[in-house]
Formats: sequence, structure tokens, C-alpha cells
Amino acid sequence: MSNNSIELVIGMDMSDKKSEICVLGMNGEVLKRDKVVNTIDGLDDFFSTFSEPSKVLVAMEAGTHSPWVSCYLTEIGLNVLVGNSRKLRAIWASEKKNDKRDAEMLARIARMDRNLFYPIRHRGKRSQSMLAVIKAREALVKSRTMLINSVRGMLKSMGIAIPKCSTQSFAATALETIPKEYHFGLLEMIDMIGKLSEKINIYDRKVKILCDKEFPETKIFSGISGVGPITSLSFILTIEDPGHFRKSRDIGPFLGLVPKQDQSGEIDKQLGISKAGNELLRRLLVQCAQYILGHFGPDCDLRRFGNKIAARGGSAAKKKAIIAVARKLGVLMHQLWATGAEYDPFFNTNKKNRKNIKKVS
Repeated sequence: MSNNSIELVIGMDMSDKKSEICVLGMNGEVLKRDKVVNTIDGLDDFFSTFSEPSKVLVAMEAGTHSPWVSCYLTEIGLNVLVGNSRKLRAIWASEKKNDKRDAEMLARIARMDRNLFYPIRHRGKRSQSMLAVIKAREALVKSRTMLINSVRGMLKSMGIAIPKCSTQSFAATALETIPKEYHFGLLEMIDMIGKLSEKINIYDRKVKILCDKEFPETKIFSGISGVGPITSLSFILTIEDPGHFRKSRDIGPFLGLVPKQDQSGEIDKQLGISKAGNELLRRLLVQCAQYILGHFGPDCDLRRFGNKIAARGGSAAKKKAIIAVARKLGVLMHQLWATGAEYDPFFNTNKKNRKNIKKVS
């Protein structure tokens, strides 16, 4: 997309049902304002009026409708720029915020400098449809956790404690534990927990089928302790193509696993991680890091790296170690995927040993 080829810039502020439109000429003059219904027919009615779509740039914020709208507009020949809504402070922090102004501001920012838009790339339809399996499973897991906590909380107030058990066996354990007089109030709830566990198991099998048949590249990660099919598939579907990142280390900032910065003069504050990017994949990597550093995590470079940070002492050091290992794990997974190399749990250790041997000799 060349700046010289663009003749019109369209700001598109999307709401749930309609989008506010502002069309700018390359001199910054407002040529047209309109409203478009967020349907295929509504988009066609408006954008079909442009005889040379390749000379039109459409700017929008990332949101609920932006994945399919940006995909469709690209298919009909328009240039599309999707901005990171968290970065567009000039829009959401304005004291005079309304849809018309937002649409115009989107167009003006895109016209001035596209880098100020912090453009993002939406995943393709195939990846989105496959990710629906993982997201649906995640929703069921959250629902089951909420129900289990509700049952435990209600019974605890009555002086009844259900023994510790796995989530899979909670329904059976609860029925064996609680007195029969509570069955009338809680039987359906406990039954629902059991059914949710069955549905989650079905989704687990679907994830395994996708890994084996649709995305065999997930096998590259199978040797990494703590990384299972769900994390492997989520990583492949979220990143889509390892070539999207020039360096493997770019994975950390992409997933929000690097500290925020607030530096001015001599002041350089220490802040928490940015938490930008995909929340689900970031959480999965953190869970993997917790396992690697936990009691059952086998010895490996990742574990040794995390233990060095945790050895500084205190809960803060342990939290930093988990985040650092999660970030390093993401970098490692990208490198394995990009190079096709086989995972060596002691690659860095062996590399240092070889260097030391050369120095001695």
C-alpha cells in the first residue's frame, strides 16, 4: 500500500449496529459524512460507489466487528488499516467524544502517519474458526469453576466441607459427601457440573484431533515440559505464521509479557507487564511457566533460568521468575517453529559447556 496511490481516506467508527463514516480528501478536507449499517448489504451500498477502491484507505479501530468488516473490505479491493484501540488515546481520552468526531479523527490520524495507528493484523477465517474450539472450551471451564466455587461456598456456610478432589471427580465426590437433605437444592447444580466436565472432555478430544490432523506442526512443542495440546494449538493459531515476526524476541512484547515503561529524565519507574495482545495465550504460557517452576517440573534450561531469578527471594521474585519463564518459553516456541529444530531441554547449558571446553583446549 503506497501513500502516493491513496486519494481518499475514510474513517469508520463502528458501533454494534451502525458505523459512522467520514471521508477525507488528501488535503484534509471533509468530503462526506454518512452512516452505514454493519451488514454485507450495508457495506456494499456505501463502498460500491467508489470506482477505484485501490485508491481508498479505510481506517478503523479494532473491535467486535473489525475482523469480519476488515476482511470483507479487503476482499472487495479496499486498503484497510485496523488500529490498536488501546493506543489511540487521542480518540478515547478526548473531552469531546462522539461518533462523528471519532470517525474524523480516525481518518486524520491514518492520513497523517499510519504508524500512529499502531496497526494490527487480524487472524484469518480458518484460524478464527479453529480458535473457537479453544475459546468454547475455555468458557465451559470458567462456568464449571464458578459452579464448583458456588457449591463449596454454600455448603461451607452450613458446616459441610467437600474433600479436595480434581474438577473431573467433583460431581461424584460432592454427591457422596453432602447429606441427602441438601440434594433437593443442589442436585441439579452438581449434575450440571458433571455434564460440563463431559463436554470439556469432548473439546479436549477435538483439540487433540486438530493437533494431529490439521496442525501437525504442534508436535514440535510436545517435548517441552508443561506445554500440552491446548497451548501448542493456541500458539500456532494466534501467531499463524512465524514469519510475521522478524525476531523471536518480538513475541514477548506482542503478548504483553514485557514491562511497561514510564521514563522521563532521571526518573525511570519500575512497572508491571503491559498485558497487551492475546490474553488467552499469555495466560496459557504463564500456566506452563508455573508448572515448569513447580514441584513436578523436570530439570531443564527454562527451570534453571527461572530459579536464578526466584533465588533473589520474596514473592515478587517468584512472580518475576514466572513471567520471565513464560516470555522465554514463547520465544523458544517461536524459534522451534521457525527453524524446525528439535527441542533440547539443555541447549543453552550444552552450548556454554562447549565454549568452556574450547577455551580450556
